[in-house]
Amino acid sequence: MNFGEPGFVLTIIMVCTVAWLANNWIRAKHGYALEDEWGGKTERKDDAEATKLRETNAKLLAMVEKQDKRMAALETIVTDKGYRLNEEIEALRDQTAPDTADSGVPLDIRKQEEA
Repeated sequence: MNFGEPGFVLTIIMVCTVAWLANNWIRAKHGYALEDEWGGKTERKDDAEATKLRETNAKLLAMVEKQDKRMAALETIVTDKGYRLNEEIEALRDQTAPDTADSGVPLDIRKQEEA
C-alpha cells in the first residue's frame, strides 16, 4: 500500500470528517457544547422549554427531599420500641373473643408470695 496515493489521503480526510461529525452529533444529543473546525466551543442557547424543564426539575427535587425527610421521620416512629410494644399489646387485645373475655383463670397472688 502506497501511503502517498490520493485515495489514501482522501480516505484519511473522510474518516476524520466522519469522526468529527459523529463526535458533534453525540455531544449535541447529550447537551454538551459543540466543537467547531478550529477546536473552539459553541455553547448551546437556552430556550424557554429547557428553562421550564430546569425549573420543574428543581421543584421535583425539592419535593423528593421533603418526602425523604418525612419518610425518615415515619421510619423512626415505626421502629421505636414503644410503638412496637403498643402494637403487640393491641394485637393481644384483639385476639380475645367477646364471649370468652370473662372465662379467664383468676390469679392467686397470695399463694405465689408464700412460696
